[in-house]
Amino acid sequence: MSTLAPLRLLREPWNTSKGNQSNVTTVGSSTWCQGLDIPNEFFLTLGLVSLVENLLVVAAILKNRNLHSPMYYFICCLAISDMLMSVSNLVETLFMLLMEHGMLVIRASIVRHMDNVIDMLTCSSVVSSLSFLGVIAVDRYITIFYALRYHSIMTLQRAVVTMASVWLASTISSTVFIIYYRNNAILLCLISFFLFMLVLMLVLYIHMFALARHHLRSMSSQQKQPVYRSSSLKGAVTLTILLGVFFICWGPFFFHLILIVTCPTNPFCTCFFSYFNLFLILIICNSVVDPLIYAFRSQELRRTLWEVVLCSW
Repeated sequence: MSTLAPLRLLREPWNTSKGNQSNVTTVGSSTWCQGLDIPNEFFLTLGLVSLVENLLVVAAILKNRNLHSPMYYFICCLAISDMLMSVSNLVETLFMLLMEHGMLVIRASIVRHMDNVIDMLTCSSVVSSLSFLGVIAVDRYITIFYALRYHSIMTLQRAVVTMASVWLASTISSTVFIIYYRNNAILLCLISFFLFMLVLMLVLYIHMFALARHHLRSMSSQQKQPVYRSSSLKGAVTLTILLGVFFICWGPFFFHLILIVTCPTNPFCTCFFSYFNLFLILIICNSVVDPLIYAFRSQELRRTLWEVVLCSW
């Protein structure tokens, strides 16, 4: 995919000398290091599908009053985060197609500003997606371990403050990221944030499912039906699936960042860099798959989505 220079700070290392860059080019000339040539039209199609799906999820949650709860508000924000990635991809690809066909001529200064906007949207999507996955994990944790006090702990006011704080932090961090993109410390902060959120969610989910296993054994020994907290545990399972999909789709991208920091001139690393477009495809696929997971795991949301699709408002 030829680009305006999206994620220019992440596509390849900038901290290599000219001599090293020459060596990298020589080493990376083998067939398997040539990367993938993915048509712009494919990116455009995926972006459109993702945008439509996530718009439907947001519309369904807003339409159905039964879904007006903190957890679904957080899921709505997660869908908006996916939409940011879709929008940045669509804007970039659309402008590239217009420029390639000679239908649009833009000054270099405007292109640079567009690069900054696209990179900011993408970075904001990364940070907000990770943050809301963490917030949803904490919400499920409170639901299971503090069930009787949940509504007093996770009030609507606190949920709104949490959502506003995440969006504000995402905007500030993405701005700082764009301004200081040549500093390795910025990439290290992003990588550390990814690893921290991953560990946090894993710890919370392991604790939740350990409780579920203990409860099932207790119910089995008493010959009772294991119905206690089943809806909360179902929500935890849903978010665990979301976490797994997020890790699969975003993992290669963050591994790419780690290699940029640790081994920018290593032959293996330079070959890995050449597959950056594939990593972008995986990232966009995450935005496509998430709405399908919401619909598959929630009957109420699935029913409302059908109503929205059929325009039965």
